[in-house]
Amino acid sequence: MTDAGSARAAQLRVQIAQHDYRYYVLDDPLISDADYDRLMQELRSLEAAHPELVTADSPTQRVAGTPSTAFGEVVHQVPMLSLDNAFSAEA
Repeated sequence: MTDAGSARAAQLRVQIAQHDYRYYVLDDPLISDADYDRLMQELRSLEAAHPELVTADSPTQRVAGTPSTAFGEVVHQVPMLSLDNAFSAEA
């Protein structure tokens, strides 16, 4: 792995952490969900191609942020299933 690839992975981890904080804690995101997903996908791709770049604190290794306490708990009658990063109506 090149130093550039390692630096890019580190940069992505920092960017994603900042976006997680703004989204989950401040409820004030700076980027769209699609842009956030693109950052995550780039990091996942880098880590898949170069497993030595995976770190324990990588956002690919955990569930993102803690939601704001302003949000109440909701119990759903029907389970909420993941969209698994669907980017089209067909997906």
